[in-house]
Amino acid sequence: MHHLVWPVCALALMTAACDDAGVSSKVRITTSSSDSDGKGVLKVVDTLQCPQTQGVLTRKGSARADGATCVYSGPRGAEVTLHLVALNGGSSQEALKAFEDRLSASLPEALADARADDARSQAEAARADAEAARADADAARAEADAARAEAQGGPGSTAPRSTAHVSAPGVHIEAQDEKATVRLPGMRIEADGDRANIKIGGITIRADDKSSQVNVRSKDDVVSIDAHDGAARIRTQAPGQAVRATFLMTTNTPSAETGWRMVGYEARGPVGGPIVVAAIRTKDRNENRIVDAAKALVTLNVGD
Repeated sequence: MHHLVWPVCALALMTAACDDAGVSSKVRITTSSSDSDGKGVLKVVDTLQCPQTQGVLTRKGSARADGATCVYSGPRGAEVTLHLVALNGGSSQEALKAFEDRLSASLPEALADARADDARSQAEAARADAEAARADADAARAEADAARAEAQGGPGSTAPRSTAHVSAPGVHIEAQDEKATVRLPGMRIEADGDRANIKIGGITIRADDKSSQVNVRSKDDVVSIDAHDGAARIRTQAPGQAVRATFLMTTNTPSAETGWRMVGYEARGPVGGPIVVAAIRTKDRNENRIVDAAKALVTLNVGD
């Protein structure tokens, strides 16, 4: 997995012999956060506002008499259903999990793959923790070996050509063949062949080239991304007391059973409810106009 290992070598290029790769690579990971208190206060509503049109969406029929549901249609058969959900003492997480389960069932093939990926990810996480512990032990041995070799200064003290070792205040790099370990303040990278584990602050990224799978987790569950060959699941939850959550599940090919290609929701509301949820189903994986219109409906009802 040279495109994962060699960017690690590039980090040590000034002091380690990785220049025979002939590759110039750049990896940039940026994270940002904002305090949700800067957003407006979300309104408590007891009935939905359901305009006849919103962006590319058109309301189907009249809003329900109870004011808790209205249905919209969009381009290419897209559907958006707006719900007013009373929590009745329950948690927003429980209510939104029910929406996620129902929507995910509209992509049955992708859901089956996602469940298998979840099991693999759990096994991979356990393996990564074990490898991290071994890497710490290997690093300690390598430092001791380097110090001993330097003190002896005799033949055989030169490391093999496929091995690199860099140690400086705040920086530790070990590379051998297809394995590499990089430790910097606030960052740790473990690469081994087709797999890589990256920890930056509160974010953990696990990538497996062989299975075309990437998992991203933040420490406080603000963002969660699971992507594998042909499908992806994205969950976001804004920090703060109010509910501001998004779920999207997409697949490259429409479901053979349902014809849907992207499902998800946009949800907002005060922490005690009610919350407004726009449930989305589209046959186009990249239909941003539908998602934007669904968000606009939620904003119209409870604010931003």
